[in-house]
Amino acid sequence: MNEISVIIRTADQTRKAELELDMNHTSADVIQASVDNWSLPTDTDYSLVNCSSGKTLNPTATLLDSGIKNGEILEIQPILVAG
Repeated sequence: MNEISVIIRTADQTRKAELELDMNHTSADVIQASVDNWSLPTDTDYSLVNCSSGKTLNPTATLLDSGIKNGEILEIQPILVAG
């Protein structure tokens, strides 16, 4: 298996998990699993940010394509819509 160990957390840091993920998962897969597992609001859009680089990951890119390394922290951030 092509797996990597990462830490996923919410932006407010109230939820956090260390996970072994398949490198072929996309950022959108990780976001959806987090929303489901943590019962995050489903009426909100989220992005996945690599805390080491500060870069937002492309939702359709795999973790491998995004260059995610073992031990990195990925943060689920709500996308704020100004109105």
